[in-house]
Amino acid sequence: MSNLPSGAGLSSSAALELASALAFLELGGQQAPRETVVQLCREAENNFVGVPCGVLDQGVSGFGQKDHLVFIDCRGPKFATVPLPAAARFWVFNTHTKHALVDGLYAARHRECMAAAKALGVTLLADATPASVEAARDTLPPVEFKRAKHVVDEIARVEATVRALRADDLGAVGELLTASHRSSQNLFENSTPELDFLVNQLATAPNVFGARLTGGGFGGAVMAVTSPEFTESQAAAVAEAYAKKFGTRPDVLRAQTGDGAALIQS
Repeated sequence: MSNLPSGAGLSSSAALELASALAFLELGGQQAPRETVVQLCREAENNFVGVPCGVLDQGVSGFGQKDHLVFIDCRGPKFATVPLPAAARFWVFNTHTKHALVDGLYAARHRECMAAAKALGVTLLADATPASVEAARDTLPPVEFKRAKHVVDEIARVEATVRALRADDLGAVGELLTASHRSSQNLFENSTPELDFLVNQLATAPNVFGARLTGGGFGGAVMAVTSPEFTESQAAAVAEAYAKKFGTRPDVLRAQTGDGAALIQS
């Protein structure tokens, strides 16, 4: 059982996949490296569910560790953890707007990214550089340029976030988080007015370091990283502003990091 809302971009499907895989292995008396389990679960999402996703969600469910964040190099894939500063707090604002990645929008972004990679002469956009993308600004179709720029800049933001986390600099982490959302909004175009409104509200709220949409976008939820001083009343004020704008109130969830999928011995 879980109280995690489905369809909010919080990787509930990946969590279910990892939990099921571990249970099936245990029932069959078998073992498998965690990397293999993660890859098999991703293949189930790709080939059975029909979402051409990467390994991020399954990797986090497989390698999650309390008080840490998971860092993934998807080219391996390689998985590592980064300690989370003690002052970080997570809040999720679930809009209940549509978040269904199998209806074509996510697949379209995947096709656009692969087309951009081919035009840049690389197998994956992860192998491109900001300089190579900028050099192709006038030759790439506008949509493919925007998708490529988002991806390569996002990779750079992830690397900068790891450095900021290790330096215990949550201010820098928050700025990168909000910059990530703006890139999703303007370059990857997988945000919505509801998500943008929440990010705008949170970006100017006291005790908030930064915020961005979660998961694949196209609806769902916004996640904010805050200091411990961010209160329930402040979260309620953000929810109230949203309700006045859109007529419905988002669910507000307090979240924390935890260990990934594991067997529980009774």
